[in-house]
Amino acid sequence: MKPFVNYRNSYYIKNRVKNPNILVGDYSYFSGYHHDEKFESQVWQLDEADANGDKLIIGKFCAIGSGTLFLLGGNQGHRFDWISAYPLEALEEGYDVYKSTTPKGYEKGGDTVIGNDVWIGAEVLFTPGVKVGNGAVIMTRSVIIEDVPPYSIVAGNPAKVTKKRFSDKEIEALEKLAWWDWPIDKIRKALPLLRSNQIDKLANQ
Repeated sequence: MKPFVNYRNSYYIKNRVKNPNILVGDYSYFSGYHHDEKFESQVWQLDEADANGDKLIIGKFCAIGSGTLFLLGGNQGHRFDWISAYPLEALEEGYDVYKSTTPKGYEKGGDTVIGNDVWIGAEVLFTPGVKVGNGAVIMTRSVIIEDVPPYSIVAGNPAKVTKKRFSDKEIEALEKLAWWDWPIDKIRKALPLLRSNQIDKLANQ
């Protein structure tokens, strides 16, 4: 891919990301200009990251706003269903700061997955393990604690669906089309329709 057009220091994430636990599709970009941050500094690993650690997986053609924060990893042994949420292993003899022993209450957070063509406003917070469907819109400063349906608009803390972008039938058609997987030349030819709401015509390309 060619470098992103230099607009307020936006850039394609795939061209710069080095963390093996961050997987990003083509043309997804980050605009960190208001916070002067690099994308990888906005991905916080809450536990020890290794090849088997929880991952952040982002699809193609996503737009990610300044200050967006992704939390990855497990609960570090903090169990809210137990009497104490404190990691009481620290009081046991032989405590090793978890260098070799997994905390007794530890649970993995699971991979965080962002679909294709997702728009994410500024300062959105993603908690570990959430899944965001294709075409979703995440409004500024939303806090995502549960999965987001495809082509829905969510807002708030915690974020809730405020509306759907299209009808259920149209969403089903768009999911089937998966235009983001088309060859780039076909996408270029379809630009007038992609910049419209004429889903039926796009389906007949």
